[in-house]
Amino acid sequence: MNPTRRTVLLAATATALLPALPAQAATATALQPYATYWYPDSLPAGSPGAGITWRSLKAWRPADDADLAFNAASVPLAARFTPTPANPTARADQARVQSLVSFGPTAGNPSQGSATSDYYAFGHWAYVDELVFWGGSSGEGLILAPNAPIVDAAHRHGVPVLGTIFLPPVAYGGQLRWTRDLVQKDAAGRYPLADRLVAVATAYGFDGWFVNAETGGGDAALGADMLGFVRELKSLSAAKGQRVTWYDSMTVGGTVSWQGALNSRNQAFFETADDLFVDFRWTAGSLASSGTLAQRLGRSRYALWAGVDVEANGWNTSGNWDAIVPRDRAHVSSIGLYRPEWTRNHLPSDQRAPEHFHAADDRFWTGASLDPSRPDATDGWRAPAVSVADRSTVTALPFASVFNTGHGLRWYEEGTVTSETAWNHLGLQDRLPSRRWVVRTDGSRPAVSFDFADAWRGGSSVLVAGVVDAPVTVDLYTVRLPISGDTVVELTYRTDEGEVGVELAVATADPSAPGATPPYTYRPVTTGDGWRTSTVRLTGLSGSLHTLGVRLTGAGSVKWRLGAIAVHDTHRTPCPPSGLRVTAASGGDLRLAWNRAPGAVRHYTLHRILPDGTRRFLGGTCQQAWFVAGLRPEQGERQARLELRAVGELYSSSDPVTVTHPW
Repeated sequence: MNPTRRTVLLAATATALLPALPAQAATATALQPYATYWYPDSLPAGSPGAGITWRSLKAWRPADDADLAFNAASVPLAARFTPTPANPTARADQARVQSLVSFGPTAGNPSQGSATSDYYAFGHWAYVDELVFWGGSSGEGLILAPNAPIVDAAHRHGVPVLGTIFLPPVAYGGQLRWTRDLVQKDAAGRYPLADRLVAVATAYGFDGWFVNAETGGGDAALGADMLGFVRELKSLSAAKGQRVTWYDSMTVGGTVSWQGALNSRNQAFFETADDLFVDFRWTAGSLASSGTLAQRLGRSRYALWAGVDVEANGWNTSGNWDAIVPRDRAHVSSIGLYRPEWTRNHLPSDQRAPEHFHAADDRFWTGASLDPSRPDATDGWRAPAVSVADRSTVTALPFASVFNTGHGLRWYEEGTVTSETAWNHLGLQDRLPSRRWVVRTDGSRPAVSFDFADAWRGGSSVLVAGVVDAPVTVDLYTVRLPISGDTVVELTYRTDEGEVGVELAVATADPSAPGATPPYTYRPVTTGDGWRTSTVRLTGLSGSLHTLGVRLTGAGSVKWRLGAIAVHDTHRTPCPPSGLRVTAASGGDLRLAWNRAPGAVRHYTLHRILPDGTRRFLGGTCQQAWFVAGLRPEQGERQARLELRAVGELYSSSDPVTVTHPW
C-alpha cells in the first residue's frame, strides 16, 4: 500500500469506523449510556445527525456528567513481569507494540457492552504495551474517552489505554478553528484544555492521550502554540501518572507534513511527549536514523512506534519487517499497529461467531504455526509473538480464571445456562493465557482453542480436540505465585469424548533458555463424568510457581474442556454491596446504581428473579452502575425483582441485595 493511500485511510476510517450497531442498541432509549466524545470548544454549524450529541470539552465538568458512573473504569493498572520468552526470536526490553483500535463508532457506542457476541474481544494483551482508543470524526466529535470495559480489561493485563484527540484533515471536514480551540490560552498564558484533558482521564480512569493533529493550514505561530500545549499536557499528565503520544503529522512550523521519521521538523514534539507514532512513510533508512537521533537525545529508540497499517489486509500486509524487528541484530524501533481489529472486520457477516474471530486473532498475533513456542520461519507475516516477549500480571494470590474472553453466545454459571442472550463486555474478561497456544507433545498435536458451545462460568472454556497418542502438555499461565503449606490449585474440567487422563503441570522455575520446556512436575487429577472440580495440593513444593499447565494422556480422538483454574491459600466470600436503587426508569429500561462492596471485588452480577424462582442473568460490570434495557412483565408478576451480588477473585459471590421495579 502506498503512503498516499495510507494517509487517506488514517483520516477516512475515523469517520466511518465500524458497521452500524445492532438494532437493539440503535433503538435504545435516551437512558442508554454511551462512550463520551467532545469537540475542543466550538461546535460545528447546523445540527447533529441522528444519535449524535455535540459536546464541548471546555464546558465539561465531572459533576455535570450524567453518564460518568457508567463510563469510569475501576480496575487499576496492574504491574507486569517478563518471563523467559516462549521462543528464541522473541526479545525482552526491545521493540514494543502500540495498538490503535476502533472498538466501535464514535457516536452510539454503548458504555458497557451490548447484546451481541460480534465484537472485537481482544485478548492478546501480553504483546501490547499501549492501546489507543482510536476514532473521532468531524461530524460527531474529535476527542474520545475509551469505554470503561476496554480500560478494565487492559488494566487487568497491565496495558495502559489512551484516549484520542483527532484533528482531521480538511478533506475530511477538519477545521483549523478546532486546532486553535484546543491550544487556546487563558489570561495567565496557560492552556485550559490541557488541564481539562487530564481531568477527563483522571475521572474516567484511563491513562493519557494520543494527539493526532492533521488539520492543515497552520503557521509557525500555531506550531508554537501546539508545542506549548503538548508541553503543558505532558507536565500535567506526568503528575497524574498519565502519558502522551504524539502522532507524526503537524510539524514545529505549524504545517501538516508527515515525515515518516523522527527529524528536526517533529523532534521538539517527541522531546515533549512520551513517545512518537512514526507515520507509515518510513523507510529502513529513516527508521535507522530516527533511532539514532532518539538515542542522541537521551531517549530510547523504542519510544518510536513505526506505523504498520493492517486495516485492509491484516496478516497479508506486506512490509519490511527487518527494518523494524530484524532477526539478526537489535530491534530498530517499536511497532505501531494501525487497526488490527481487521481480524474481526474482514470476516464475512455470517462467519462472525466468536470462535472464528479468535482463530483469526490467534493467527494474527501468534503466526501461522498457532504456537508461539515454535514460530513458522516461512510465514511472511512477522507476528508480534515472533519478535516481542510476552508479559504477565499473575503475581498474587488468589488467582482464578474461567477463561472468559469478554463475549459469548450465552451466559453460564456452574455449567448451567442462566441467559440465552448473546453478549459482549470486555470488563468481564479474565486474565487470559498469554501463550496461545503452546502445546508440547511427541505425538499428534490436538487443536486448542477458546470454545463457546459450553462453559463453566461466563461465555467460554478452553477446548482440546484431536488425536492424543502421546502425552500432551498445554502451557496455560506464566506466573509468580508464592507457595505455602496451604496453597492449592483447583481445576474444573469435563471430558466430552474419549478417555482422557489429566494431570496438573506446575513449574517452580523458569525454562533454562528461551523456547525451552518449563521444568514441570505433574500432579494427578481425579476424573469422572460431567463437570468436576479437582483440588491439588502442592505438597513438597516451595518458593513460587512460575508456570501452570495441564498434561493429558489418551489413546485416540478426544474432546476435553477446561472451565476454570484457581490458585489460593484461603477462600473468602466477598461482602455484599449496598444501596441498590433505580436512578431512572422509562418503561422496562432502567438505570441502576449501588454502593461499592467493602473489600476486594472483581465485578458485580445482576440477576432477575422470576416468579417461579428462576434466576436469569441480566449482566455484569466492574462499575457501580448498570443499564438494563427492555424488561417486561413475566408470569403475571406485578413487579420485577432484581438481585445484585459482588463477585470475588475466586468467583465466589456475596449474599444478594435486592430492588424491585413495579409494572
